[in-house]
Amino acid sequence: MDEVDRTLLAELQRDATQAYAALGQAVGLSAGATHERVRKLREQGVIRRTTVDVDPAAVGRGVMAFVLVEANAWMGDSPTKTALEELPEVVEAHVIAGPASLLVKVRTSTTEELQASLRRLFAIEGVTGTQTIVVLESFFERPVDVRPG
Repeated sequence: MDEVDRTLLAELQRDATQAYAALGQAVGLSAGATHERVRKLREQGVIRRTTVDVDPAAVGRGVMAFVLVEANAWMGDSPTKTALEELPEVVEAHVIAGPASLLVKVRTSTTEELQASLRRLFAIEGVTGTQTIVVLESFFERPVDVRPG
């Protein structure tokens, strides 16, 4: 990946709706050459998807919590992944090292829904406990820095 690719990635993270001609201007390439670069970045898996950034509160998902999931067995296998994927309120799930086995990000409408989500998490085989951190305010969420180093 060269500096042109990195600049394209930064531009797409800023606004993925830009036309290839506008992206090309940012990197000094034609629209066709820019389209080809972006296509290759997709094929290589560098660009995983193109999406819209929706305000969770605007669609009734204003309660966010991070949940440390404790377990009595390894949780990094496909049954755990499948169980977590079946919970629509779980928006991120990570196998971690440290005091817990998993770190899960949950979005719900109310704290009552959060409590129901915690019950569903606790029902996953192997889970022995949870520790929940409710987010009061988010300052920012930053895209991946595509610059080297």
